[in-house]
Amino acid sequence: MKIYTKTGDSGDTGLFGGTRVSKADPRVAAYGDVDELNAYLGFARATLLGADDAELAAMVERIQRDLFALGARLADPGHKIADRVTKAAVTAGDITRLEEWIDALESTLPPLRRFILAGGSQAGAALHVARTICRRAERAMVGLRAGDKDAFEPDLLIYVNRLSDLLFVMARRANQRAGTPEIEW
Repeated sequence: MKIYTKTGDSGDTGLFGGTRVSKADPRVAAYGDVDELNAYLGFARATLLGADDAELAAMVERIQRDLFALGARLADPGHKIADRVTKAAVTAGDITRLEEWIDALESTLPPLRRFILAGGSQAGAALHVARTICRRAERAMVGLRAGDKDAFEPDLLIYVNRLSDLLFVMARRANQRAGTPEIEW
């Protein structure tokens, strides 16, 4: 199978189920932002592994798997992915896992008293960038839902909202582990 299909040469793409839409379609923009987040998290994971932070790297890998499922759900306007395809699901349990990770990581950090500037160690800075991409994906999803209340399952938006919080806490933890102080604003 060749990597190029030529089916998108005229500016359209296929959704799950075969529907063709413009590459500028809000649904394509939303799952494109999720894909960009996933790719940037791959960069963040590489920096975490380079910093010998296997715990955060493992969390990021699990998040990347979740984001593939989330992107698949966004690319499925007809909700045709079979329920038996569990790897393409994002559930309340996945949201709970993110919340548990936030609580565990936050318990090791000093309380925030002011806003902090994004940056720090390479891994921390990468996680801060991933957080902003996550927020953009969330905005795209909210825009998509504004045009169609049934555009996707509600848990997808909750997951992305919680994920941006987790990425912030992960960035702080990566910086703490690297001995990089936070710069307050």
